[in-house]
Amino acid sequence: MRTLFIGDVHGCAEELDALLAACGWRPDDRVVLVGDLVAKGPDSAGVVRRARERGFLAVRGNHDAHVLRWHAGRGPKGKKLKPEHQQVLDTLTPEDWAWLEAQPLYRRFPELNVIAVHGGLVPGVSLEQQKEDELLNLRSITSDGTPSKRVDGGEPWGSCWKGPELVIFGHDAMRGIQRHPHALGLDSGCVYGGRLSAYVMPEGRLVSVVAKRAYVDVDASP
Repeated sequence: MRTLFIGDVHGCAEELDALLAACGWRPDDRVVLVGDLVAKGPDSAGVVRRARERGFLAVRGNHDAHVLRWHAGRGPKGKKLKPEHQQVLDTLTPEDWAWLEAQPLYRRFPELNVIAVHGGLVPGVSLEQQKEDELLNLRSITSDGTPSKRVDGGEPWGSCWKGPELVIFGHDAMRGIQRHPHALGLDSGCVYGGRLSAYVMPEGRLVSVVAKRAYVDVDASP
């Protein structure tokens, strides 16, 4: 069985279809979306529906977690939801919400020696002790070892990860595809007009398709 790990889709359903075709996707392939299925792009509901109906797996991204909080009535008091997130609340069905809510913060694939996560893992901390905020938002490690959400907050966390598992992650469109000895970043900025990328295992092949257009401006914030 092949496993296709796919970077941040962000509602780009047409690009997801194109990437699956470029990978030669078959129904017996296992597909794992590494978070941020929704928001910013044009068809978040279409992405979730495809994943749900085809039996894809996913891990929760920071934008997925954000809309889930608002859907559950736990949005910050006094704050207004951004239009990109309101669109998600307006278009997902009850079945979509149930599926999205069921996706965990990380997934282990022992037979591949892989961990999938959206943001990252802090080196030296066991998987079970990783904080939710860092699983969703980590980008860098400072010179004194402090985790940071910022691209300019230090070294890419993946360059500091010593394994033994390969961690496949998303979230860091500014840095693009990242190849470290024990970490692989797949966010190649599709929603910003870049590419949507997949890593196909066991052959270890990287496949990308070009975005149809830039749907939003590049944003380095979490």
